[in-house]
Amino acid sequence: MTLRTGHTGLNVTDLDRSLAFYRDVLGFTLLAEGKEDGRRYAFLGDGGDSPVLTLWQQAEGPYDRARAGLHHLAFTADSFARVEEYQQALSAHGVDFAYEGVVAHREGAASGGIFFHDPDGTRLEISVPHGLEGAPAPHTSAPTCGFF
Repeated sequence: MTLRTGHTGLNVTDLDRSLAFYRDVLGFTLLAEGKEDGRRYAFLGDGGDSPVLTLWQQAEGPYDRARAGLHHLAFTADSFARVEEYQQALSAHGVDFAYEGVVAHREGAASGGIFFHDPDGTRLEISVPHGLEGAPAPHTSAPTCGFF
């Protein structure tokens, strides 16, 4: 297969609020911004020149998990310590978490992370692929990232 994810685009209700969250709390870099009324957007990167996330101010309401489309957006951190740093920053920002603390992706998994929502209710995950052996799993019958 030759395809890979280029960037993810999210519809948001308030670009300024979402930009502050993704830039100031999660640490993305603003690469470009459109400020024309009715056509506001932001391209965000992770230190390179290419966007990894784009925000489009064109939603009229919050994320609706009952509608087809994006289920959740998952980011991978380079260490368990980094996941904990994000958890502290998100807590200080008043973010509501789906589960308490860092949890495993499933019972017995070495991978896992934190699960929370952005200002429009979009489900987000920050996880690591290993290092969480023995971490609790909130569900025994389904992946943690599936039903938060």
